[in-house]
Amino acid sequence: MTDKCINNGEGLNNENVCISLPSKPEYVSVARMTSSVIANKIGFNIEDIEDIKVAVGEACNNAVLHGCGSNCNFDVRFTIGYDSVIIEIKDEGRGFEVEKCPIPDMCNPKEGGLGIFIIKSLMDKVEVESSEEKGTVIRMIKYLGKEDEAYN
Repeated sequence: MTDKCINNGEGLNNENVCISLPSKPEYVSVARMTSSVIANKIGFNIEDIEDIKVAVGEACNNAVLHGCGSNCNFDVRFTIGYDSVIIEIKDEGRGFEVEKCPIPDMCNPKEGGLGIFIIKSLMDKVEVESSEEKGTVIRMIKYLGKEDEAYN
């Protein structure tokens, strides 16, 4: 995946770590553990590391479930900044209309449909781009030392 892993110039001292994983559930843990090691390297506390791991797991689960099937790969890219990590999970699946993604009803929870909601609640910034021709990219940012504004 080296040709897809180009420094995008955001932040200072960016380093990129890129992995391409088979679109199978057993490989989601590889992305989760990689995110843990990278977040620890940057200096995130244990709670933030766990949040990052859960968010990465949810995004990778989406790539496996809604990507192009078990005969292809999904890509995970970590951009390591001095005070943040940007994580992008990209699949080449059928895509979906992001603006029509419903907000889950927490009073009547259903199986499935919570992934994007969970990711947004755990990360500082989340962007989702999806189209039928190109699949889906979930871009998540976590800033070092940023307090959860919901609790302030």
